[in-house]
Amino acid sequence: MTRKIGELEVGAQGLGCMGMSAGYGVRDDDGESIATIHRALDLGVTLLDTANVYGAGVNEQLVGRAVADRRDRVVLATKFGIVHDARGQSARGDARYVRQCCEESLRRLGVDYIDLYYQHRVDPDVPVEESFGALAELVTEGKVRYLGISEAGPETIRRAHAVHPVTALQSEWSLWTRGIEDAVLPTCRELGIGIVPFAPLGRGFLTGSITSAETLPGDDMRRRLPRFSAGNLDANLAIVEALRSVAERRNVTAGQLALAWLQHQGDDVVPIPGTKRRKYLEENVASLRIELSTPELTEIAGAAANVAGERYPEQLARNTGN
Repeated sequence: MTRKIGELEVGAQGLGCMGMSAGYGVRDDDGESIATIHRALDLGVTLLDTANVYGAGVNEQLVGRAVADRRDRVVLATKFGIVHDARGQSARGDARYVRQCCEESLRRLGVDYIDLYYQHRVDPDVPVEESFGALAELVTEGKVRYLGISEAGPETIRRAHAVHPVTALQSEWSLWTRGIEDAVLPTCRELGIGIVPFAPLGRGFLTGSITSAETLPGDDMRRRLPRFSAGNLDANLAIVEALRSVAERRNVTAGQLALAWLQHQGDDVVPIPGTKRRKYLEENVASLRIELSTPELTEIAGAAANVAGERYPEQLARNTGN
């Protein structure tokens, strides 16, 4: 089962690889992570998503090792643009940095070209025209095939697309994060840009596996996110319970239902749920077989009508939606 994002054909569901190396606790088993990537390809998952910032390059190296002997089966996506410094997290998009990051990612991945290269965050101090001008040069040189942008607002998307066609927008989209639906989504569809939602399972919350932030590893990024704080998380558990009530009728899991809802939002939508375990990968891919009626879609959306807490603390939210 495939879908098209822009002019790029990929499996109908992708695989987010960040958690294999960073973000959600201790990096524990590269062997299982690589086996998960191999199993994903066997199941028709072709879009593998990483970024230079995930584990400070470690995740790109891991993905590169996993696909070294099967490059022709993979649509490899990576990103540049997030930087960590004394101020915390910020964005950088000057032309020199764009080229530097691409060359570094190519080396870490061990490949000659990147299929889909995203600007991970838009630099507020550099015109997006400069960033995409540099990216367009990389396309001309054959180092990148298609361009994407992440967490950008409608006007920025239009400006970038005017420099070089944007193939995909990657932004957070799930039952409990629906901010792109009002303006960003219509803009992308007008321009023929595909949608690649990250965190489609609400960073794991919509599966029902997280009932307390205290159960998360000490270095897990979710401990810093408002929706996982004690009061908000307790309130948000009502979403999972409502999802479970629908899921039980269909003999599926709450997580599968959440993915199926998102996958029903259009043929140009290719979510990238992340996992480092084959068991959960197979569960996620099985959601592609779930057919939902219009009343069911409405009921599922209603289950997440009230979400407690912002998705990011202020410092992390600064470079989103620009």
